[in-house]
Amino acid sequence: MQVGELIRRAGIAFGGGVAIVDNQRSITFAELDAETDQLGNALLAEGLVPGDRVAVLVPNSVQGVVVYYALAKAGLVRVPLNAREIAAEHEHKISDSGARILIHAGGDVSVEAERCIDVDELTRLAEKAPPGRCRVARAPDDPFRLAYTGGTTGKPKGVILTDRTEMAELSNMMLDLLPDIDPGDVMLHAAPVTHGSGAFLLPHLVRGATNVILDRFDPERFLEAVERTRATATFLVPTMLAMLLEQATVDRSKLALRRLVYGAAPIAPALLSRALDAFGPVMVQTYGQAEAPVTITCLQPGDHERLDSAGRPYTFVEMKIVDDDGSEVPPGTVGEVVTRGPHVMAGYWRRPDDTARAIDPDGWLRTGDLGRIDDLGFLYLVDRRHDTIISGGFNVYPREVEDVLLSHPAVVEAVVFGLPDERWGERVAAAVVRRDGGDAADLEAFCADRMAPYKRPRRLEVWPEIPKSGAGKNLRRAARDLMSQSVTSDAKQD
Repeated sequence: MQVGELIRRAGIAFGGGVAIVDNQRSITFAELDAETDQLGNALLAEGLVPGDRVAVLVPNSVQGVVVYYALAKAGLVRVPLNAREIAAEHEHKISDSGARILIHAGGDVSVEAERCIDVDELTRLAEKAPPGRCRVARAPDDPFRLAYTGGTTGKPKGVILTDRTEMAELSNMMLDLLPDIDPGDVMLHAAPVTHGSGAFLLPHLVRGATNVILDRFDPERFLEAVERTRATATFLVPTMLAMLLEQATVDRSKLALRRLVYGAAPIAPALLSRALDAFGPVMVQTYGQAEAPVTITCLQPGDHERLDSAGRPYTFVEMKIVDDDGSEVPPGTVGEVVTRGPHVMAGYWRRPDDTARAIDPDGWLRTGDLGRIDDLGFLYLVDRRHDTIISGGFNVYPREVEDVLLSHPAVVEAVVFGLPDERWGERVAAAVVRRDGGDAADLEAFCADRMAPYKRPRRLEVWPEIPKSGAGKNLRRAARDLMSQSVTSDAKQD
């Protein structure tokens, strides 16, 4: 089964139903099927051949989704680019993937590619395309799309995801995460569909539900859309959830939500508790990563008494915790999370050595995440392996410190990292955003009452904002670099 064939089936089954809506147009299931055929034929007529990579820089929109599934039908490999990223990041992905074409939304595009096509030209090409179905046979393990990693430890790597990967992700989501989608349901997209939110397009399309796409996230506008569209599901990253609870008032009686899915970054128990109070028992967490997209573990609505858990593995996903040698550790022991199954990437694009380091001969993917499992199989994530701070010989997990800071009633956001220290090797440092305009003095006392001395931030600053990625994640390394510059500046003044 290929992804493009699912679009065709939905077009037949749900024909005149509304498939996708943005702020400018809507498209039915039959129109989506026809337009993706037409555009896929147009791209092949332009000289592209199956397997060619096509970079797509189109913001959240109906047109962007049409492009995605046209590429699927034509056997072309999508390289999604986030409009919130900078030109240098786009250029790296285009160059690294060898993309032959960049499809963009128009206007000034400061990115070089072999050929650039805006959506207006794309429409003209589609109008002149050969008629008929667009269906290119592709083996289940041929590349379907390249999803680039966040690049937190160097240049982003291209993650090869195949039709088999996509089908595994789809099956996992529909069995465990969103098991009750029906025609008439509405999925509201406020996060970029180039990232986590895009995974929710296909489950709703194959069940005849409507995808409503917002061009950007604004807390009050988002909440109005949830109410107006009678959205039954949505997806938010924790930073968006925090903004929503800060800037908008939730009236649960006006909502039709059955699932508010959160993920893509760790969530503080204090924030999750506030979200549960606001939205009720509709919160559901999914944990995954670029190399095992979206579906490693799931925390179901009924399991949210475990505020600090990431849930249990999806039904068809294997997961365990291992030590440095790859041996499984007992429940309660912190180690690296590894996972195996058809949801795992085929490898890194043109990086066989990196692939061999990430996936062992038995197919287990080393996620780079540290965690532990309890006796009932619930996963508790500790932190990223490379983010661990070693201070005076003790391991300090930044997320643990962040959770304490975020439990302070005045703290909206927090990011914790290590800074070099001549005596201790590293010292714990933190930057926070406050809602009350206060300073760091009371936070230092707050931490002193709640954590061991070696875990407390030795440098704690209040910032107006914390650097974020295009997907809305706090950028720990960028924050560390900013504070390092501040430390250097202070030393020079002394």
